[in-house]
Amino acid sequence: MVNKLVDGVNGVASSSTSQDARVLSIQSHVTYGYVGGKAAVFPLQCMGFDVDVINTVNFSNHSGYGHLGGTKTSAEELERIIASMKHIGLLRPDRLLTGYTSSAEALQVVHKLAADLRQINPDLVYLLDPVLGDSGKLYVSPETVPVYRAMLPLATVITPNWFEVEVLTDIKMSDMFSLRAAIQKLHDEYHVPNVVISSIPLRQWLIDSLPESIRPPQSADEDAQYLLCISSSATGPSTVHARCVPLIPGYFSGVGDLFSALLLGHFIPPSTKTTPLSQPGDSAQTALSRATSAALAKTHALLALTDEYTRLLPEDERIPTDEERDKVDPVPKFRRMRGRELRLIQGQHIFRQTELRPDEQMQEWAGFW
Repeated sequence: MVNKLVDGVNGVASSSTSQDARVLSIQSHVTYGYVGGKAAVFPLQCMGFDVDVINTVNFSNHSGYGHLGGTKTSAEELERIIASMKHIGLLRPDRLLTGYTSSAEALQVVHKLAADLRQINPDLVYLLDPVLGDSGKLYVSPETVPVYRAMLPLATVITPNWFEVEVLTDIKMSDMFSLRAAIQKLHDEYHVPNVVISSIPLRQWLIDSLPESIRPPQSADEDAQYLLCISSSATGPSTVHARCVPLIPGYFSGVGDLFSALLLGHFIPPSTKTTPLSQPGDSAQTALSRATSAALAKTHALLALTDEYTRLLPEDERIPTDEERDKVDPVPKFRRMRGRELRLIQGQHIFRQTELRPDEQMQEWAGFW
């Protein structure tokens, strides 16, 4: 399964725009494992980008272990780092990637920097991942929400999850009408040209609304599950693309951070002279859908590779969770978390690949609007 997926992650002009290009990454850092910047920087470097890093937190590991140590970077510390870089002329990124920031005060500093960089370089490609929470729960203080809303107009691309879209728009997405309203609000009210929502659980109303070409295939395995990814580009005529991907069961951290980094690395602005490699059906694609196709295929291939390693773990370390036993003895949980860390180093060949199969492309959702 892994070899098939990995061999098929072919087709995207991954390094065509990365020669001498520089990314500034502002997000969390962990000593052990791959979330935040640790999940984003190495893949971008494999794609040929120089990456400068500002850490919004410095933790021992991600929170899934149930125990961590370290510090959060204060707003004052962020300001000092940024001021020093400006003073000696080191703050000149072509692309900006921002993710988890621990407080509203620190996020305000990131907001000001993004605004300054946008003013200096109107062609800056800025991917904003508004890390607020998931599954109906905020990871950060509610005070960060209005700051993120103020940052949205600065972004080239945003990559919120389903819950984060609902928080940012104040729209509960429960049918096609509300889904359209939420995406339209991000485009029209917040002036975001490119929106990508990944890892959407396939509720029945959503399945029923999908065109036949996008619906998951009929499977003999009734337990087979899929997730949906939607991209909406308002650059030129508003165009929506989508693709269903098989769900790989298990708890994996850093997947969203990896996906956002790959999307940023593959995004080629329509104004650039560089054109991506032509593929069958490419005329129906947008700059956003091409980049999303590549990011989704490579993220899924890396998850499949990680899952293969996870299957080699002892049986009691492969179960997703056992909360009752973990309260008595947390050591097995630590082992399970270690076994599910993303295999970025082992999968570096995935990030360097430059082709994409036609069946891995996002498909236009005709009639969405």
